[in-house]
Amino acid sequence: MGTGKGRGAGSREQGAGKNKLPLPNTQRILIQYRYEGKERGILKLRLFIGDCNFHHQQTGCKEIQFSQLVNQQMVCLQINDGGQFGTPWHLRWTQGEYQSDGLWYWNYSLPEETKRGLGDHQDLYSPGSLTVNLQPGDTVTLEAQVGLPDSQPAILSPDSFAEAVDAEQERLTQIFGWKEEAGSRGENRSFPSPQSPIQQTLLKASDQFIVYRDSIAGPTVIAGYHWFGDWGRDTLIALPGLTLVPQRFEIAKGLLQTFARYCRHGLIPNAFPDVDSEPFYNSIDAALWWIETLGLYLEATQDWQFLVEQFPVVQQIHTAFIGGTRYNIQVDAIDGLISWDADGVALTWMDALVEGLPVTPRCGKAVEINALWYSALCWLSQWAERLSQIDAGNFLPLTNQAQRYARQAEQAKNSLQKFWNPQLGYLYDFIDPDHHRNSQIRPNAVLALSLHHCGFSQEQGRQVLDLATSRLLTPYGLRSLDPSDPEYVGKCEGSPHKRDRSYHQGTVWTWLIGSYVRSWERFYPEVPIPFDWQPLLDHFLSSACLGSISEIFDGDAPHISRGAIAQAWSVAELIRYFR
Repeated sequence: MGTGKGRGAGSREQGAGKNKLPLPNTQRILIQYRYEGKERGILKLRLFIGDCNFHHQQTGCKEIQFSQLVNQQMVCLQINDGGQFGTPWHLRWTQGEYQSDGLWYWNYSLPEETKRGLGDHQDLYSPGSLTVNLQPGDTVTLEAQVGLPDSQPAILSPDSFAEAVDAEQERLTQIFGWKEEAGSRGENRSFPSPQSPIQQTLLKASDQFIVYRDSIAGPTVIAGYHWFGDWGRDTLIALPGLTLVPQRFEIAKGLLQTFARYCRHGLIPNAFPDVDSEPFYNSIDAALWWIETLGLYLEATQDWQFLVEQFPVVQQIHTAFIGGTRYNIQVDAIDGLISWDADGVALTWMDALVEGLPVTPRCGKAVEINALWYSALCWLSQWAERLSQIDAGNFLPLTNQAQRYARQAEQAKNSLQKFWNPQLGYLYDFIDPDHHRNSQIRPNAVLALSLHHCGFSQEQGRQVLDLATSRLLTPYGLRSLDPSDPEYVGKCEGSPHKRDRSYHQGTVWTWLIGSYVRSWERFYPEVPIPFDWQPLLDHFLSSACLGSISEIFDGDAPHISRGAIAQAWSVAELIRYFR
């Protein structure tokens, strides 16, 4: 088991004779084995350590030493890598005899990494083993925890695991109100009354992505496990499902505050670094998603004081986009649409790079970016009007600004018609800086229809949805490109470069099903959504990470799951719309 600084809950795993439960908001894990044999038995557990970042593999060498201090039913461990000491941690157990031996196990094969074209061998260090003599029905409980043990640690007993399970269930019950009666807080949820096992498991899954980051002193969202950090775009798209639907409004507010605090040049961070340094701002849409999500939060909470606090950030974003900011992001004064132009970056959600070049270059005016811009201007007009009517100090003269925002929104709405492709009955994906229109069939058109304020007609929306349904819809989400397109890649597999080249060229993204459902309910309100949730639910319950949803799937049938085994926005969008 590797040491680390991870905080928060992971996946729950259950198997015959063994239970595992990571505990939220701690750096601790409990494991319990139960002996189901009918005769006496012996359980031997050997401890393996891979003390490295999850992007790397450990290679044994003489510079790497592990110290261990053995006490009664406990061992403390710490790596010394050439004079650099790692994070100490300790292991306790309820019964058994620990024998330290200090052995290297060389050249472990990692078959999943082989498939992904990554480093696929590592050396693991074993400080010792635990031997337990068992009678039928016996249990042995182990506790691993980061840090040195307390001087008087809590007693670890066979009941510790059950107590931890009960405490976790009680914590989730308090968060999600599972014991509330009709007429209480849960009655008005947009999410169905969370009594079914699937609904409860979805909410449990959502809780696993919400963490606290010390470096920013606030809550954030892990985009996906195992290798993603916290990404601005992903967090803001996932926020409604993770926090607004289950009414975790304080967390929603904290997330919005966290990203607003780091707004620079009108841009919201795309990602935070793992060490103290400036965030990454390589995103054109994170700021626009922040405004869109702020709007959804305000609609859900009516927390207008929070709008008073955050409106200067809203104005900063608007001013930067109008006047121009990094990456040549600027509103075109002629048509009121947002454009950008910069080499070697990919600023939309289709952001894969290979050898420093974007795989899906979308410089110019991208359709979903300008749909977000139109929705943002509508929000600004509404908010300025509201603030002008309340006693909010400097906001009293905002009536004129509200009218200006409304005029800009109307101009942007009219200019959105530049994206309409009447021959195809679909939206152009982007208009490049030389005014050439890209007619590839991508899900960004559906994204453009799904925002709180939509600038397209009902007839246009229906035509887009009809084509997206026939070309992009799969049992697990929307393809990122029409299979008939010459650039389509049906499988996301192989080396990192090969996978990056297919990432947005046909690969299915589950989070896009939320945009599809929102759009369908807007443009076909009387027609059942042509999507069967069952395959996705089957995946959620019994494939990849049990009780979570993968990041992506192959565009080609049978749509094998790929990428991160648990993805925040995949889970979040299912929470919003599964009935």
